[in-house]
Amino acid sequence: MNLFSTLDLSIIAPAFLAGLLVLTTHIPLGRQVLSRGIIFLDLAIAQIAGLGVIVAYSLGWEAGGWQVQLIAMAAALAGALLLYATETLWEDNQEAIIGCAFVLAASAGILVLSSNPHGGEALKDLLAGQILWVSYSQLIPVAIIYAAVLALWFGLGAGLRVVRDKQQSPLLFYSLFAISVTTSVQLVGVYLVFASLIMPALAVQKVRQHPLLRAYVTGACAYAAGLMLSALWDLPSGATIVCTMALVCGLSAAVANGKLKASQDAAVPL
Repeated sequence: MNLFSTLDLSIIAPAFLAGLLVLTTHIPLGRQVLSRGIIFLDLAIAQIAGLGVIVAYSLGWEAGGWQVQLIAMAAALAGALLLYATETLWEDNQEAIIGCAFVLAASAGILVLSSNPHGGEALKDLLAGQILWVSYSQLIPVAIIYAAVLALWFGLGAGLRVVRDKQQSPLLFYSLFAISVTTSVQLVGVYLVFASLIMPALAVQKVRQHPLLRAYVTGACAYAAGLMLSALWDLPSGATIVCTMALVCGLSAAVANGKLKASQDAAVPL
């Protein structure tokens, strides 16, 4: 069987490009999440943004319209600012509060969809995403938003870096995080947002040379392999990419840890 005759590149190509765009912002943000030790922040913000989308749909607004974008962005920014406040006011309980915010937003979304006959399908699409239905026209505004986020992150963010622990300014981090996650949730779904933020960043956590570049390559390989497996075996694309990313990132982390251990053993004098 010819692999390329099985794959419809008109569908796979924009989906892969969407994955690459998501990785551009999510990998540096994910590394910051790991640095701050607030692993479930992305799930909470993604779910809050998703709640905004659900509310917009329940009001009859068209999917992808500016009203949906506005209410989802407002919800995510409000949630991000609230969680930013917890970093100062309730630092010891911040992770617990983040978990509560996720559960509350998820439950509220279910309640809003309870009277919708297509609520189950809408919730599934929000969580698992519909990456194979992404079009090139959808990617243009996403690319513009991500370019602005990256410019602020690596430009203004560098000037606001906290010298003590090399972390970005908390307010800048939470704001850009909310903007990026809101955009990504409507593109690839909550599950892929979490996977793209955490898995590549986790895979290179102990890498010393070019960790950011290695994370990008690892994430891109995971998206490419996941999309191909999804198309070849007719599997749900979002779930397939998440599972593939876990495997690819796990192998990458194992190789990195093996090299680190070998170099440490070589450095120990006999």
